[in-house]
Amino acid sequence: MRYNALKPALILLLLTAAPALAGERLDRTAREALAPHKAIYTIEMISRRSSSQILNIHGQMYFSLQPSCEAWSTDHRFNLYYEYADSAPMQITSDFTTYEPMDGKSFDFNSRRRRDGELYQELRGKAVRDDRDAATVTYSQPDGLTFDMPQGSLFPMAHTTEMMKNIRKGQRVFSAIVFDGSDEEGPIEINTVVGKAVNVMATLEPGPAIDTTLINSPARLVRMAFFPIANAQPEADYEMDVILHDNGVISDMTVDYGEFSVSQKLVALENIPAPSCDKKTPANGGKHDKSEPAKDKPKRKPFSLIP
Repeated sequence: MRYNALKPALILLLLTAAPALAGERLDRTAREALAPHKAIYTIEMISRRSSSQILNIHGQMYFSLQPSCEAWSTDHRFNLYYEYADSAPMQITSDFTTYEPMDGKSFDFNSRRRRDGELYQELRGKAVRDDRDAATVTYSQPDGLTFDMPQGSLFPMAHTTEMMKNIRKGQRVFSAIVFDGSDEEGPIEINTVVGKAVNVMATLEPGPAIDTTLINSPARLVRMAFFPIANAQPEADYEMDVILHDNGVISDMTVDYGEFSVSQKLVALENIPAPSCDKKTPANGGKHDKSEPAKDKPKRKPFSLIP
């Protein structure tokens, strides 16, 4: 069971492939649809079965989504505390980064996890798509681990952008095979149901660290079920309910692992400036403009939660 799945590498990833969406068109769609941002969420256990050996989980997660003109980069950092019925409490920290070119042809991932400060797992590798739209995943750490991804399978950000496109078209139910590099279990099948619209601003109590311009936007309740491809079990490994905004921001999330459930609440949110990728010649022909520069707009007061 993937208890380490408390991260937004899988928060948004839900959709069927669209192999015809290529190159420059995907670049523009991705840049326009998703808001580059960084966020912090508090994580708390909200329910558990009496038979569960895990008594409590709490902590924080940091997430950033940042594009260049050629690729998306994501950064996930966890700091979680586990309390057990029959053993000592434990601190788990995790750093997980990805790099996904917008042409959809490759995907790089890197993960380190520590238990009470000691490194216990390190993952590193690359997935490359072939001419048949299938892909091969090769791990350099641990060495020798490989997975084959079938035609039409997706990497995370391609999955996200496809999800947003299908939601705009009114498609409420869809399925996809996705690889995100977060563990050693390989690709997963994600079944998704898009629910009702949600007015987040009517219920959220934003603090000074939340940029409300990023969540004052249309949002929907989205439910996802995750099935490991390598394990042909009929039940989902875990399920998620998320409030997903049209700009890709997640403002609330609940994960149900069967034995227990955890909530993920937004406590800090900040915009990341998007790069200017248009290669147009400036109106002055590229010459240095000696006129007085425009004054910067007042910036939000920085908050210490987000590094």
